Amino acid sequence: MDSALWVAVFTGGTAVLASWVTSRGTASAARIQVEATSRAQQGDHIRQSRRAAYADVIERAHETAELYFQVKGALTRSDEQLVQHIAGLRGELRVAFDPLMRCIRLVVLEGPARVAEAAEALSQSVITANRALHPLEQAGEGAQAAYEVAEAEFHRRLEKFTAAAREALSSIQ
Repeated sequence: MDSALWVAVFTGGTAVLASWVTSRGTASAARIQVEATSRAQQGDHIRQSRRAAYADVIERAHETAELYFQVKGALTRSDEQLVQHIAGLRGELRVAFDPLMRCIRLVVLEGPARVAEAAEALSQSVITANRALHPLEQAGEGAQAAYEVAEAEFHRRLEKFTAAAREALSSIQ
């Protein structure tokens, strides 16, 4: 009888201990699963937020690029037509400028640093290209060449921004 009691106590104790170890393991596994799910959701949220911000910049920049393209087309007109057309396009570019700058500031906030730097460089290239329009209206010497250089720089900066954005989005786990 004594040995049966000891076997029963030992078996019961082992069962309680095994149950305790299993419950701790299950709780630990559940905690790890919750943390992994949370990290995945946070990464997805960051990716979606950045993707939307980057897409807005690219969309607004393409609207601006279309206006720059129209400026280049206008450069073949006569002086009087050129001045009128450039003046109209400058007005449209002023309207397009604020939404683009707002989108760029959001990207600078969202990051990461490499994309923010590319966005700021894009911003500077837009400012430079827009400033190059005034001398075109005045038919200033070398104005057309200066504008073409500024526009080419804008397109180069837009390509760099797009590449940086693509890389940043692909690196988010």
